Amino acid sequence: MPQRTLGEIVRDQQPLTLPPAATVSQACGAMHARRVGAVLVVDEDHHLLGIFTGRDAVRLLAEGANAKTTRVDAVMTKDPKTLGPKASAMEALLLLNDGGFRHVPIVDGGRVAGIVSRYDFRAKEQARFDDETGFMEMLR
Repeated sequence: MPQRTLGEIVRDQQPLTLPPAATVSQACGAMHARRVGAVLVVDEDHHLLGIFTGRDAVRLLAEGANAKTTRVDAVMTKDPKTLGPKASAMEALLLLNDGGFRHVPIVDGGRVAGIVSRYDFRAKEQARFDDETGFMEMLR
């Protein structure tokens, strides 16, 4: 099976993006409406500034912060790990696994092209990843 590139996976994607001044409440509302687990925080030129996820929201609420007044740029992960559109599905799966991430932004020329999560990959890609990582564990 030829490896798909991330550009192929996110080709028609319209990722959820918000400006840095958006509130956590706005981000959570947008995530709920779109049924996604992350918001890409971008500047006016669509350059990635950070990522805000459901995990960030839970942490914020657990700390007692006010979601209606807290800006996403105050609690987002700044400068997250990214991949380009020419990267393979396997590279993304490795980054997700090794980094303990649920989402990886795809950036092309400094601008957001999309976002992937483990759910974006086909069963064959998942199985190959599991085989390869299992083999590497046996070598250790």
